[in-house]
Amino acid sequence: MHIPPHNNQNKPIVDIDNPTVPLNYFNIVKLKQGETFDYRVPGYETCIVPATGTITVDVAGETYKDLGLRRVDVFEGDPEGCYVPTDTAARITCRSDAAEVFIAGAKYDEVLKPFEVRAKDLDKVQYGSDDTKTHRRIAHILGAGYHDRVGRLLVSELFTVGQGGWSGFPSHKHDTDRKDGDEIIETRHDETYNFRFKPNYGSGVQMLQREDNKPGDAYHIMDGSTICLDKGYHPCAVLPGYEMYYFTILGGLSQRSLKQYFQPTHAEQLHTIPGIMDMVAKFK
Repeated sequence: MHIPPHNNQNKPIVDIDNPTVPLNYFNIVKLKQGETFDYRVPGYETCIVPATGTITVDVAGETYKDLGLRRVDVFEGDPEGCYVPTDTAARITCRSDAAEVFIAGAKYDEVLKPFEVRAKDLDKVQYGSDDTKTHRRIAHILGAGYHDRVGRLLVSELFTVGQGGWSGFPSHKHDTDRKDGDEIIETRHDETYNFRFKPNYGSGVQMLQREDNKPGDAYHIMDGSTICLDKGYHPCAVLPGYEMYYFTILGGLSQRSLKQYFQPTHAEQLHTIPGIMDMVAKFK
């Protein structure tokens, strides 16, 4: 599902129990200096990430000061953020002239402890190549290193390296918990993206093929587009001459580790893209 760019007035873009991605939550909050935003999400753990600007977060007796290093846009540098436990009140205070803040969430019942993630704590990976038109880098904010501190939520930022090209390829899906004998071959993870482009009048396309070798859907994505993925193979591409970024939220049904199932038709491409298996391992 494509949600076009719009002024959400600090109200959730993907609210709790969303019919397409019930395991996800997503809000964009825009503040000016000194303004605050209070929230609490029953049944969902969340992660606060400034897209731009600097914020302070107060949560469960902890204060995380001056989170956020970027001023102009998401392409300016590395992200920072903090984890907010399920059904826990949090207050965001804008410390810079203005701030745009992402709030990512995943359904989870247990109440854990909050913590901050600074730029030095990020788990980064770069993969692909210019030759295969798949050159990308990922900054994991809540990655595999936090399995003992987070319930079901995975949060990352993906950037193109250079202009144009594909992401999410070889095509894969993660819409069903299933095993082959004792081996897990796929996990159910709902996924939500928010896209940005440089320059911001750039655009791209999000594909969604629900069955192998059958026609699927395609969505024209623009700066600020939100995509909700419930089922199917889902590569995306950016037009030549533009850079692409997308904020990625994954919420697991039965476990946090993601097991992607690669589309059989294109599985051979796994052997042509440098570093692809290193990228896959970072989501486990």
